[in-house]
Amino acid sequence: MRLAEVGFFLFMVDCILCNNYIFSRFLGNCPFLGVSSKVETSIGMGLAVTFVMGLASAFTWVAYTYLLEPYDLKYLDTIAFIFIIAALVQFVEMFMKKSLPALYNALGIYLPLITTNCAVLGVALLNIKSSYGLIESVLSGVFGALGFLLAIVMMAGVRERLETSDIPKPFRGFSISLVIAGMMAVAFMGFTGLVK
Repeated sequence: MRLAEVGFFLFMVDCILCNNYIFSRFLGNCPFLGVSSKVETSIGMGLAVTFVMGLASAFTWVAYTYLLEPYDLKYLDTIAFIFIIAALVQFVEMFMKKSLPALYNALGIYLPLITTNCAVLGVALLNIKSSYGLIESVLSGVFGALGFLLAIVMMAGVRERLETSDIPKPFRGFSISLVIAGMMAVAFMGFTGLVK
């Protein structure tokens, strides 16, 4: 879906709700299930992913358009994008360690895992596949990451409520998290009719 065809608002709705990276594209499930136990850490992780996805969309588009495509190196796009994303995550990690140490400690191992978060690589590859320009790529990355933030915060809110709920023994723990994630994915499928 192109920004010029549908307008800003529907493009945003499509990226956040209809093509949500967690519930529709099933990308980024590791941090989604790993960090979504507390709302505070989920918000921090979602904001870090939003920052990285927005920057990664811009940097990967520039690298593809001005380096890989002109020199006929398009087959190296995945490797180049991984290096760009890894560098951006290192930057975010250093920034958070210096300015937000409590959040840095709360995220723990999941912060470096943004490097291997397939949603971040997925948005870069999907932007190129969709032939987006720079503005569309950045908006797609930011709105896609806001969809990730929405999904992880919703899941964290539900999981916090589940801690005080009486759940049958076979469903306790990770099992109920998967059931809830599946229900949320089905609910998000209802948004696909908004844009098409």
